[in-house]
Amino acid sequence: MRGARWALLLVAVVAGVTALLSDPGRPGGAASPPRASAAAATSPAGSPPAPIALPPAQPTGAARPVRVTIPAIGVASDLVDLGVDAAGALVPPSDFAQAGWFAAGTVPGDVGPAVIAGHVDSYRGPAVFFHLEDLTPGDRVQVARSDGSTVQFAVVRVAEYAKDDFATAEVYGPTADPQLRLITCGGVFDRSRRSYLDNIVVYATLVPPGS
Repeated sequence: MRGARWALLLVAVVAGVTALLSDPGRPGGAASPPRASAAAATSPAGSPPAPIALPPAQPTGAARPVRVTIPAIGVASDLVDLGVDAAGALVPPSDFAQAGWFAAGTVPGDVGPAVIAGHVDSYRGPAVFFHLEDLTPGDRVQVARSDGSTVQFAVVRVAEYAKDDFATAEVYGPTADPQLRLITCGGVFDRSRRSYLDNIVVYATLVPPGS
C-alpha cells in the first residue's frame, strides 16, 4: 500500500554499539499507511538492536563501490561513503536521491555482507529507495567499483522486521560468500517517535561472472 511517506533513514550498522533511526522533521498530517514489505533499524525512541560485530575496515587502496544500479526499480545512484556519528548512528547521505555504502564494512563483491543504505522518502516526496520493497527474487543489483570492475547480485528475498525485533545476526552476521544487503525504512510512520516502525532489508547474493 502506497501513501505519503515522510521520513529519514539512518541504518543500524556499527561495531560494538547500537544503531539509531531518526527523521529530519515531518510536517503535520496523517501518518503513512502500512507498506507491503519492510525491514530493520532503530528509532531514537525505540529499543536499539543488539550490538553488531563487523569485519575489519578495508585496507587503504582497496577497491571501493562507487555506483549502484537496480534496473527493476529504476535506481542508478553514485555511492557516498557512510560513517557513524559520536552516538554510533550511521550518518545517512545528505542527498535523498543518493545511496551510500557503509565504508567500515565489507566491499561489495568481497566475502561477507556488504551494506548499502538509502532514504525511502522525505517531506518532499519519494527518495532513492522508495521502491526497494518492490524487488522480487531474481532481480539484479549491479555495483560498480573503483577498480573498474562491476559485481552483480541477484535478489534472494525482501524481509520486514520491526525495529524493536531486529534480526541482527541474520542481517549483519558473517557469511561464507559475498552478499549484499540493501536497507531502507518501511512500515507505518510513528509520529510520536518521528520515524517508521519497520525497515526493509533486501538480501542478495553474488552472481558469478558470465551468468
